[in-house]
This record gives sequence, C-alpha cells and structure tokens, in this order.
Amino acid sequence: MVPEVDLDFPRAWTEFGDPDDESQRYRIDLTWLTSRWTCIFGSGCQGIYADRPDDGCCTLGAHFSDTKDEKRVRQFVRQLTPADWQFHDVGSRKRAWVEVDADGERKTAVHEGACIFLNRPGFPGGEGCALHGFALSNDHHPLETKPDVCWQLPVRRQFREVQRSDATTYTEVSIGEYDRRGWGEGGHDLDWYCSGNTEAHIGAEPVYESYRPELVELMGQSAYDELRRHCEDFERSRQRLTLHPADAHVAPTDSQPPQRHRIVG
Repeated sequence: MVPEVDLDFPRAWTEFGDPDDESQRYRIDLTWLTSRWTCIFGSGCQGIYADRPDDGCCTLGAHFSDTKDEKRVRQFVRQLTPADWQFHDVGSRKRAWVEVDADGERKTAVHEGACIFLNRPGFPGGEGCALHGFALSNDHHPLETKPDVCWQLPVRRQFREVQRSDATTYTEVSIGEYDRRGWGEGGHDLDWYCSGNTEAHIGAEPVYESYRPELVELMGQSAYDELRRHCEDFERSRQRLTLHPADAHVAPTDSQPPQRHRIVG
C-alpha cells in the first residue's frame, strides 16, 4: 500500500481581493490546487472504512448545508427511476431518503450500511452515487444534483472575519484541501482517505483545472479567473518544497486513470 502523507507540511498560499465583492478577500492554497489529485473511485479507492471498501466516502451519508441545498437535491431525487437508483423503492417512500442525526441535523439516510443513494457493485444501472450517475446521463453537472458537501469534497471553503490593525474588517474566504481534519475529530479514525494519499495523486490535470466547474460555483467566474492566473504563475515558478508531497512520487501524467461511469467524486 502506498502511504498517506503527513497532514502538516509546507504549503504555498496566495491572497487576492474578490473582484465582485470588495468586502471579501480570497486565501488560496496553491499547493493543493496545483496538485494532481483525482477521484479514483472504482479505480483503486479503498473507502474510508476498511470493511466497506466499495463505498468510497459515502458510508456515512451527507449532511445538507442548508434548506436550499436539500430542496435542490429533492428536485433531482424526484426524477430518479428504479433504473437509476438501486434503493428507489425504499427511498421514495415518504422521503425516506432523509434522516435526522443525533444533533438534529438533516442528512441523506443510511441504508444497509451506507448512503441510500450509493448504488452497490453489480447494480445494472451502474455502481456509485445515483445522483452523480443521473447527472452524467442527463446533461447535468453533478454539482447540480448532489448535496453541497459531496460535490465540493475534497475542496474546502471556509469563512473567517478578519480585523486589521486600523479597525477595518473583511471576510477571508479560504479555498484549500478538505483533508482528514475537515471531518472533525472522527477524521483521524478513517481507515483510508484520498486527499493526502499518493495513490490518488495521479491526475492528468491539476485540481484548479479538473475542478473548474466546482471552483466557479464556489467563487464566481471572476474570482476563479484570478485564482487560475495565480496557479499558473505558481506552476511556472514553484520550488519542490511547496509541491503537494503526495505528488512528489510521480511526474505529471498525460491521461487520467480509467473511471467507471457512475462515480462518487
């Protein structure tokens, strides 16, 4: 097994003002966004729990970020058919695809050990997220059909209010790696995780390219264009110290690994 890198290593960051909102500044993890991470579900992903290697990161289900997120997903759940979704009969009954956790937070239900939308190996409609598969088959991007946390992972957006020494303030919007710490304390107990694992750093394109639609959705087009310029400048000038260490074992490849039609990531 190829090892996962340590959580703490030197990273390169940059900052710039939001072109569309003068009250915001972006803080960008250049090391992560220029890394060669790619989703390897169905092509070597071992799952976050050793006893469920086919689940990818879908074992626990997904919490909704807010009511708007749940409502958006609901409109696509209504369009799923038994051919798209293995557990259609169960999930379509009285919104059984939603459950409330111990803290009162709403999330996708867990059914037979994993997210109710996860089609298991051998399902004729394809293995992986039913909402993702539906998007690919119906001219949608998965960020339209899946819960926010699912399509964003493993990119993490965080907000922080910053007060300058002159008492002026701004909102710092950080765009970086959703590493184990992003899962909270339980993240350290995951048996396998992809963002820092060398096995997943084999993509043909850097993350800022392969995740362009997701980053545009998170930032807006103008801010993404600025991010892209910074990433391109960094790639031209970076030193090995600020490469993502999970990238360091391989040279950039010309093609991505084969992926199954219905993938999780």
